[in-house]
Amino acid sequence: MTYQRNKILEITLCGLFAAIMAVCSWITIPATVVTSFTLQTFGVFLTVGFLGGKRGTAAVTAYVLLGAAGLPVFAGMNGGLGAIFGNDGGFIVGFVFAALTMWLVLSRFKNKTSLQALIVSMIAGLLTCYAFGTAWFLVAYARNVGAVGVGTVLGWCVIPFLLPDAVKIVCAAALVHKTRKLVKLPWDN
Repeated sequence: MTYQRNKILEITLCGLFAAIMAVCSWITIPATVVTSFTLQTFGVFLTVGFLGGKRGTAAVTAYVLLGAAGLPVFAGMNGGLGAIFGNDGGFIVGFVFAALTMWLVLSRFKNKTSLQALIVSMIAGLLTCYAFGTAWFLVAYARNVGAVGVGTVLGWCVIPFLLPDAVKIVCAAALVHKTRKLVKLPWDN
């Protein structure tokens, strides 16, 4: 019976955090010519930080798959394969790689919910997302519009987001750290 309750809790929390990521993506502020400021990465940080690597990555993957299936869970209430294969799609797919990176980094820490562990893992995850998204953007933009340099893409897709993403990391790490002190999950060691 306990095993079934734990599985139901896992599935419920993964679904809840996928929904939180969707809500975070709908909070959109146009930032540059080609992309907008959202709270999607904040949602990814919360998800992996709170649920841990395995369950957090599952929730992030579920979120991306729901969007790929056409549900309007991405920025601007978009969804579908067009959003995935568009210029910004690499950042969306990059969320899964960011979650995997966070999982890998968190596995190196004894206390996975310490502020240090959370901040280091979130920075590593964000850098992974930036790298994947920037590379994808270079290819997609060249295919759809025309070739553009790495410096230009960094100016459009990374540099304007450094400070807001740093704020998201600090807020997400603090929120997860405080919350996880209060909430004991069955898979905690």
